[in-house]
Amino acid sequence: MPHLLAVDDDPNFLSALAELVEGQGFTTQTAGTLRDARVLIGQRVPDIALIDLYLPDGKSVELLTNLELGAATKVVFMTGHADVESAVQALRLGASDYLTKPLDIGRLKNLLADLVSVQQAEAPDAEPVSVPQEVGRLGLLLGASPPMQELYGMINRVAPTEASVLLIGESGTGKDLAAQTIHLLSRRSKAPFLPLNCGAVSPTLIESELFGHESGSFTGADRRHKGYFERAHKGTLLLDEITEMPIDLQVKLLRVLETGSVLRIGADAPVDVDVRVIAATNRDPLKAVQEGKMREDLLYRLQVFPIHMPPLRERGDDVLLLAVHFLSQLNERQGTAKEWTEDALLRLRAHPWPGNVRELKNVVHRAFIMADDEIAARCLPREVSEALANSLDVQVGASIVEVRRRLIAATLEASGGDESKAAALLGISLEALRNQLAGPGRQ
Repeated sequence: MPHLLAVDDDPNFLSALAELVEGQGFTTQTAGTLRDARVLIGQRVPDIALIDLYLPDGKSVELLTNLELGAATKVVFMTGHADVESAVQALRLGASDYLTKPLDIGRLKNLLADLVSVQQAEAPDAEPVSVPQEVGRLGLLLGASPPMQELYGMINRVAPTEASVLLIGESGTGKDLAAQTIHLLSRRSKAPFLPLNCGAVSPTLIESELFGHESGSFTGADRRHKGYFERAHKGTLLLDEITEMPIDLQVKLLRVLETGSVLRIGADAPVDVDVRVIAATNRDPLKAVQEGKMREDLLYRLQVFPIHMPPLRERGDDVLLLAVHFLSQLNERQGTAKEWTEDALLRLRAHPWPGNVRELKNVVHRAFIMADDEIAARCLPREVSEALANSLDVQVGASIVEVRRRLIAATLEASGGDESKAAALLGISLEALRNQLAGPGRQ
């Protein structure tokens, strides 16, 4: 049974938290100070630690710097200040996630469920599954926003099954990472995962790439070639940009999915294959059917379990989590210790990111190259650094609360007073926007 340590100076909060956590199948211990937490950790290293950022006898970072919590311990900070500074600080301290008070019970349960599913997968009597949790919150995915928590829940449900999955989302939203995560959490994790971009292969070659060919079956075929289906046997095949596959080949793909066998070009007998197919598209699949880009019967065969990937503009402060994560990767590779300035982070947060996570990653890399020790707004591309230039003047020394208030007001002004549009641009709910506008006295 997994073990959780909760550290907070409010005994009533700890009591309620322990009751909730135990209801999720955990054993728990609680501490109100750093001193008590050290004693409990010395007795038993927890699988997960929920720690308040600030405790009566010091900062909770001391638990990370002075103790051997263990590589498998998942540390989640709790804070009553849901602002840019707290989020970034938590990640820099080594947290794998953070929760704001009052706690979102649904999100907490998702975190606990993720840990349980990973532990069950690693149990001696279970199929071994390799899940690199250090890369993200679930498999290769990183993000703490409600849309990402919903995505994690869907992946956890479908991954252990054999159902075909259709990933739908804009370019750059991480459909390939979601597909790999599904594979890593499945019973096929030790077998190959092969991705094929259907839009990047010539229409004259894609059939051979998928199904293979025999020697001499066409000009240039000087030897037998095994296609993706045969090479992915017992594993998972990602068919990216599935709507770009030629219609006549879609018929053959449907036959393979229905029969479980492929016929190489030039072969007389089919070859049995056991492959789980995950398809992905940046188009509306129903519209693609209407436009004749995709067969309706193939669509329904592929979308047994459709998953919509959220665009970055709807993921709120995940922009900051990702920016810190990408910078950390670059620092590790280059042996540097560069850091973001708060002004640069605010501008990253305000940008709409039409290219989604892929665009953000490229911007972080460019800013890293341009910066010395600190990555300031001037290191960002013009379209990002000027995201607030016409509507927000950030003064040195201004509090994060004041900057956030002014950012919301400026975004509302740029949206022509449309609160729904402003909330969407900021990546927050309409209710959260109105609470910010109402002020502390009415929240």
